[in-house]
Amino acid sequence: MGPVLAGVLQLLALIAALALAHKPLGTYMAKIYTSDKHWRVEKWIYKAIGADPDTEMRWPAYLRGVLAFSAVGVLFLYLLQRLQGVLPGSLGFASIDPDQAFNTAASFVSNTNWQSYYGEQAMGHVVQTAGLAVQNFVSAAVGMAVAVALVRGFARSRTGGLGNFWADLVRGVVRVLVPIAVVGALVLVACGVIQNFSGIHEVGQFMGGSQQWNGGAVASQEAIKELGTNGGGYFNANSAHPFENPTPFSNLFEIFLILLIPFSITRTFGIMVGSVKQGYAILATMATIWVGFVAFMMWTEFSHHGPAFEAAGGATEGKEVRFGMGASSIFAVSTTLTSTGAVDSFHSSFTGLGGGITLLGMMLGEIAPGGVGSGLYGMLIMAVIAVFIAGLMVGRTPEYLGKKIGSREIELAACYILITPALVLVFTAFAMALPTPANSMTNSGAHGFSEILYAYTSGANNNGSAFAGLNADTQWFNTTIGLAMLLGRFLPMVFVLALAGSLAEQKPVPATAGTLRTDKPLYAGLLAGTIIIITGLTYFPALALGPLAEGLAG
Repeated sequence: MGPVLAGVLQLLALIAALALAHKPLGTYMAKIYTSDKHWRVEKWIYKAIGADPDTEMRWPAYLRGVLAFSAVGVLFLYLLQRLQGVLPGSLGFASIDPDQAFNTAASFVSNTNWQSYYGEQAMGHVVQTAGLAVQNFVSAAVGMAVAVALVRGFARSRTGGLGNFWADLVRGVVRVLVPIAVVGALVLVACGVIQNFSGIHEVGQFMGGSQQWNGGAVASQEAIKELGTNGGGYFNANSAHPFENPTPFSNLFEIFLILLIPFSITRTFGIMVGSVKQGYAILATMATIWVGFVAFMMWTEFSHHGPAFEAAGGATEGKEVRFGMGASSIFAVSTTLTSTGAVDSFHSSFTGLGGGITLLGMMLGEIAPGGVGSGLYGMLIMAVIAVFIAGLMVGRTPEYLGKKIGSREIELAACYILITPALVLVFTAFAMALPTPANSMTNSGAHGFSEILYAYTSGANNNGSAFAGLNADTQWFNTTIGLAMLLGRFLPMVFVLALAGSLAEQKPVPATAGTLRTDKPLYAGLLAGTIIIITGLTYFPALALGPLAEGLAG
C-alpha cells in the first residue's frame, strides 16, 4: 500500500468514526445542559464550594464565576510548581523558576498547554497529576460552559439569565469529560501507553552514557489532553513519544479524541436552539474547512520538489515514520485547527507551505472545529459577522436564529475577532524589534520569523503547539507568551458572554420571506468565505514575510 493511499484510508476511517459518534454524543450533551436534575456527586461538589446550582446568572455574574475560578487555578498551579522541591513524589526535581511557573500556570489554565520545559526532566508526579491533569479537565469544562451560555443567549428571549456557571462547569467535568477520558485511557493502555507512578530508571547504555526515563500516569493524562483539546505532553516529544503514542491505531484514536467533542457539540447547539439543521450548517462549515486543510497539507507534503523528496516519497523530514506522512499531516491539521497543540511530528520540518497551513489553522481562530467549547462560540461569532455582511449586501437588518444583529451585537463580535490578531501581531513585532528575543531563534530569515510568529499565534489562540527551533525558555518569552495566553483566552470570553446577555434579552423576530436561511448550503458557503477572507486580510502581511516567502523560495 502506498503512503498516499494509506493516508487517505486513515482519513476516511476517522471521518466514519466521527460520524458515528456525532449524533449520540451531541444529543447526550444537549440533555446534560438542559436538565434540571443534579447527580449526588454533583450535589456534594456544590456543597463543598458553596454554590447554588439552580440560581440563574446574568452575563456579568457568569463572567465573574469564569474569571474567579480561573484565577484561583492559576494561583494554585503556580504555587504547586514553586513548592515542587519539597513535595513528595517530585522525583528529585527542583522547584520551577518563577517565570516558567507563571508561564505553565497560565498555559494550562487557559487550555493552551504551551510547554517551555522538558516534561520528563522538570515535573514530578504531584505536579503532573494534581496540577496539570486537573487543569486539563476543568479548563476544557470552562470552554464548554461559555459555549453553552452563548447558545442559551440565542435560544432564550426576554431574560438576562444564561444558566449557572458552576452547574455547567461541574456537569461538563462529571458527566462528559471524566467518563469519556476513562474509556479513552483504557484504550490507550491496551495500545501500550504507560500508566504508573514509577521513578526514574535506566533503560540502557548508549554511546558510552546511560539513557534514563521516568514513568508516570501517562495514559490517563494523554486521554484528557486530547479529549479536552489541551495538548500538553508528559514527555517533551509529546505524541511522537512511544510511551504516549505507541501504535498507528493509538495515533488515529488520539486524533479521534481531539475532534470528538468539537464536532459533536454542533448537534448540541442545534438541539438547544430548536433546529438541528442549524447545527448541521455549522458542522458542514467546520468539516469543509478541516477536510480542505487536510487535503492541502497532504498535497504539500507528498509533492516531489527535487530528487531528495522524490527518493523519499515526499517531505519526510520531521515526520513520524511509524505512522507515515499522511497520518502526520492529519494530526498536524487537526491539532492546529483545534486548540489542542499536541504534535506527533515537528511542524518546523514541514515544507514552507505546510508550516503555513498549521499557522493559518490557528489564525482562523481554531474554529474548524476548534477547541472544546471555544470552537463553537468562535464559529457562532463568525456566523454573526456573516449574517451582518449578508444584511449589508441586501439592505436589510441582519438576523440570526430569530435575533436581530444590531450595533451592540456587531461591536461585541468585532472586538472578539480583533483581540487575538492584535495580541499576536503586537507581541511578534516587539520580539522581532528587540535584540534579545531574536537570539532564541535557531534559524534566520523567513523561517526564523515563522518560529516567533508561530509561538505567539499558538499562545494567543490557546493552541500550545510549538514550531520547534525556538528557545522559548527565557524570561521574555515565558512572560510575554504567558500574558498572550491569558489575554487570548479570557478577553474574548468577556465579549462572548456580553453578546450572549444581549441576545437573551431580545424578543424573537419572526421569520419572513426576506429572512436569510442560515440552515442552507448557501449560508454555509458564505460563512466559510467570511472566515477565510477576514483571516486573510488580517494576517496576510505576516504570512507573506514568513511561510509564504519560504514556500515560494523553495
